[in-house]
Amino acid sequence: MDVRIWFNRIWPARVHLIPMLRENPDHARVRVYGTHPDRAAPALTACDEVELEPVEDEAFFDFAIDFCRRHGIDVVMPSSRLVAFADHAEAFAAIGTKVMCAPADTLRTVTDKSRMYAAVERTRVPLAPWRVVSDADGLRKAVEEFAETGSALCVKPAGEYSAYGFRRLDDSPLEVSDFERLPQPTASVAAVADALQRALDRGDPVPELIVMPYLDSPEISVDCLSEATGTLVSAIARAKAGRVRTLLDDPEVTEFARQITGHFRLAYLSNVQFRHWQGRPVLLEVNARPAAGIYQTRMTGVNLAWAAVRMLLYGDPGDLPKPSLGGRLAVVEHAIALSEPVQAQVGHDRGDCP
Repeated sequence: MDVRIWFNRIWPARVHLIPMLRENPDHARVRVYGTHPDRAAPALTACDEVELEPVEDEAFFDFAIDFCRRHGIDVVMPSSRLVAFADHAEAFAAIGTKVMCAPADTLRTVTDKSRMYAAVERTRVPLAPWRVVSDADGLRKAVEEFAETGSALCVKPAGEYSAYGFRRLDDSPLEVSDFERLPQPTASVAAVADALQRALDRGDPVPELIVMPYLDSPEISVDCLSEATGTLVSAIARAKAGRVRTLLDDPEVTEFARQITGHFRLAYLSNVQFRHWQGRPVLLEVNARPAAGIYQTRMTGVNLAWAAVRMLLYGDPGDLPKPSLGGRLAVVEHAIALSEPVQAQVGHDRGDCP
């Protein structure tokens, strides 16, 4: 069995998927193709073949269809432009390439957190209270409303990559002792309100923001494998504490993940995240794509990435072993060589210093 897999705009977290695909239980020969607008993108070094891709949306899909046709790509595992890939899935299917993604309407919902949270309220999956704001008055009203809960609060953009804009709301003054700790992403209510007002005064676009309680640790990330219709096939939960991950046997969060994948029709690989509020797990985030840490699930003996490829190509995940849960692992960094080292030239005969 030979399988050709393409990662567009491949980013470093996707590199961890590649060994899962190459070291598959079917012993299939996997060839990995990577593209990126930047020839120096580090993740390209992990691929068998690489090529530059266009930045512009208008040019990208002509390039993508031609790329898949030229290289005989079997599976696209999109790193970006997921909604657009879903919109063009039939065009790829016509040339024999399958796209690993959920339906476009699912992607449009889960990449907008306010729409996603509203949809989850129609399920039995618990949520912390949340409010959408887009101006200073709305922010202050939400903060006053949540004050009676006694919880610390946070604010984040409602879009897909909300972690980039996440802030804890903290009006306390800076203390000298704060310099002895790592800086935290915090902002005062006044600072956020002023930023919203300045943007409105300038006529700048203002994204929707979500205000909600700051949820307690541990964060639990559930890596999910599901059929094209959203039926859950396997779910592996891992709790995060610094660099340590614990592979959990937690039927409650697994059941919540099953409800989420079915409700949103999440297909193939997805990730559902929880934190805790008032002592119980509540939904934090839904990602219709594999999480950066999915490689950690290999310690359970289950290869979710390859099972998803099989599911997409042949309609079944193969023989999945029962996951071995309860283990703990540490996440450490490693370096990827981008070029060969240059040997320093030292003039020993003359006693020169390098």
